Amino acid sequence: MLKFISRHILTGLITILPVLLSFYLLYWFAVTAETMLGTMIRLMMPEEFYWPGMGLVVGLVVIFLIGLMMHAYIVQRLFAKGEKILYRMPLIKSLYRAIRDFFDYFSPNKEKEFNQVVSVHIGETGMQVIGFVTQAVAENLPEDFRGEDSILVYIPLSYMIGGYSVLMPRTAVRPLNMTMDDAMRFTLTAGVTK
Repeated sequence: MLKFISRHILTGLITILPVLLSFYLLYWFAVTAETMLGTMIRLMMPEEFYWPGMGLVVGLVVIFLIGLMMHAYIVQRLFAKGEKILYRMPLIKSLYRAIRDFFDYFSPNKEKEFNQVVSVHIGETGMQVIGFVTQAVAENLPEDFRGEDSILVYIPLSYMIGGYSVLMPRTAVRPLNMTMDDAMRFTLTAGVTK
């Protein structure tokens, strides 16, 4: 009986937790924007003109304007110079680069780093793992790797962000009819998701 109850509690948690975390993240953003920007707005204008939610609206407008300005060449150059400064700071460079790479993966303007989902054959064992071709053009590989008909394949690890970039012969991989999102979800959850 206890096993039955605990199994259903766990199933309920697994079902509801992603929804709750998503809504909490949106809630956190809204409250943070309202708190920070709302305070600034109250300092700049009379209290009677302020209405609840104005900070959130201003926050969304600011984010939109930043996104819009990032299409201007001069702003891109200034931002790149600012990033170079961040990349030189000892502790911040590692943290910033990791966060930046994570968000760049989801950027709608960036071409995806991984362009093909493949099955990688492991020796003569018959085992296979899912991988992503990250570099298929020999000229883009380091000079020592340009030998045979090789490609660079990223093999992600389950349940964590990480993996291995492996140079392998093109004959050791087989293209899969799978989207990047489905393959990444399948791999990161060790095949537990559908």
